[in-house]
Amino acid sequence: MDLLLPGISTRRVPTERLTVNILEVEHRTDGEPVVFVHGNVSSSLFWQYAMRDLPATFRPIAVDLRGFGDTDHLPVDATRGLRDFSDDVLGLLTALELDRVHLVGWSMGGGVVLHLLREHPELVRTVTLVNPVSPYGFGGTKGVDGQHLDPPGLGAGAGSANDEFVQRLATGDRTADAAVSPRSVLLSSYVKAGFTPEPDDADRWVSSMLSTRTGDDNYPGTAEVTPEWPGALPGTRGVLNTMAPTFFRVDDLDVIEPKPPIYWIRGDSDVIVSDTSLFDLAYLGKIGAVPGWPGDAVAPPQPMVSQTRHVLDRYVLAGGRYEELVLTDTGHAPHVEKPKEFLATLVESITEYTD
Repeated sequence: MDLLLPGISTRRVPTERLTVNILEVEHRTDGEPVVFVHGNVSSSLFWQYAMRDLPATFRPIAVDLRGFGDTDHLPVDATRGLRDFSDDVLGLLTALELDRVHLVGWSMGGGVVLHLLREHPELVRTVTLVNPVSPYGFGGTKGVDGQHLDPPGLGAGAGSANDEFVQRLATGDRTADAAVSPRSVLLSSYVKAGFTPEPDDADRWVSSMLSTRTGDDNYPGTAEVTPEWPGALPGTRGVLNTMAPTFFRVDDLDVIEPKPPIYWIRGDSDVIVSDTSLFDLAYLGKIGAVPGWPGDAVAPPQPMVSQTRHVLDRYVLAGGRYEELVLTDTGHAPHVEKPKEFLATLVESITEYTD
């Protein structure tokens, strides 16, 4: 099948760092640029409906991050947090001679655009976060202010990955014969359980997931062993470790100038980024899915949504502005589950912005 919707084109753009694959809407070379950044174990293919239907006053561009889609599969240095990815996006903006862009980041991509905002706010018109990773990373923290567990990074990073899921990614498994196959994870976790995509869409999104380069330098990365439950600490290489709280933290957005508006769009039934995330080992331990959990005093579940709200509230107190926009009966990927509602929310948000 054709992975691209009618009217969507693809090209590879050389930059000073690597060659980046992007999707564009054919014949759309003018308008305010809207740069879409995908999440983990995915690619630009997930953004096509939003891109295609965006009003002609905007120029949509969706990027494949390194190690995903058709962008160069370069190693990921996790000690830089998500900066390998955000620097790649910055290099793309430079190569395309774009500034004053609207940034839209989904899940891990939300952290990527927050890094770009944190370090280059002058390039940004607006930021839209779609079910974003917490500003304190994924796993290994407690409380709304993101305190580290002891030892720091406990339960976060590549050691939290499911080995069978990684293997099925590596072998290109397209079946739904196991709960941890990419297709099953798509239908149970990327979207709200019970949502049934069109067959071509499901195949397209599974292909997007399978474009993930696996291994120590990409997904999931390396892990360290610790005697403390659950036995894993982040390594220094690969994708999952970029979001470990020891390497990723963007809780100081209140200090940046200028402060463009931030729009936070999330599904109310997300099981990935949640205060009760089914991908957080601490929460899984608390509900008995991972044996040996030492209790709330040692490894409480990470309040991911509450942490994001805490950081954005501080942004407002420092003179910024944000809006939290919740789509009901929607999971981790509102742009594919509720494309019309998502697009309407996105367009209303970025259209209200004026220089």
